Amino acid sequence: MPSLASLVDTALDRAVVPGYTRIGPAVRRHLSTWPADPAPDALSGKRVLVTGASSGLGIATAEGLVALGAEVVMVVRDTDKAARVVRQVQGRRPLARLDVQRCDVADLDDVRRFAGTVEGRVDVLVHNAGLMPPERTESPQGHETTMAVHVLGPVLMSDLLADRMAGGRVVMVSSGGMYAQRLRDDDPEYLDGEYSPTTAYARSKRAQVELLPVLQRRWAPAGPDVHGMHPGWADTPGVADSLPTFRKVTGPLLRDAAGGADTTVWLAATDPAPEGGLFWHDRRPRPTQLLPRTRTGDAERERLWAWVREQTGI
Repeated sequence: MPSLASLVDTALDRAVVPGYTRIGPAVRRHLSTWPADPAPDALSGKRVLVTGASSGLGIATAEGLVALGAEVVMVVRDTDKAARVVRQVQGRRPLARLDVQRCDVADLDDVRRFAGTVEGRVDVLVHNAGLMPPERTESPQGHETTMAVHVLGPVLMSDLLADRMAGGRVVMVSSGGMYAQRLRDDDPEYLDGEYSPTTAYARSKRAQVELLPVLQRRWAPAGPDVHGMHPGWADTPGVADSLPTFRKVTGPLLRDAAGGADTTVWLAATDPAPEGGLFWHDRRPRPTQLLPRTRTGDAERERLWAWVREQTGI
């Protein structure tokens, strides 16, 4: 029978608002089901790549990782912006080891170029880069941009680096918004119907989560384990720019960026390693489907995987 702490945690999760906002971790940290923090030197000697590390959750993730001793490579489009972030973080943490490398995750050719420049072992790869364009746009290869940034680019980059990540970890930063959408393996490029930025974003995040067990089978045990997570509702520049009304309504309850990044950092650093192929929130695995209309079958998942392989050439 589930413990009282487990029941409280699950109730927070299913109620959404208390579980996704700052209330969630404030309560969960006092439950017996809350896992211990990683050791202060848990990532000492480890090398971590973080995409989209120059804003919002990416900055909080990078700072959380260097605080545990990691060498963090910030993989970004705007290297000047990232350099300013490095100076800010090192102003607070003078011993922080941070490097900046350029890569446009939406551009599969640039992903291949970047992967070819990475030398040595990679212990953790965090796919944090994300965006929600107001209109349908396409990547340099002609893919709908949210699918390129959230699915195609991350899968290709991870696959190219998998041979130097044995025993390592890949963390996909997803979104709780994916619960509202079913997998659209029949229209991954969002060519049918009127385009909605929030729907496109959630569809791509759904695709990300549905691929977790497929990618786990592909990469482990010779390569990395893969973990998905969602950060809850965090107050970030992306939310302010893309969802101003939502932010206005929920502002007092939103988590700060560090609260949103907590589970990413925990997944990267906790020992022993968590089970791969699962979807996490506030340091616990969560279901990937809550509504009957969004349930995904094996056939749909395999069709999506076939499309991803065809587009990336892996």
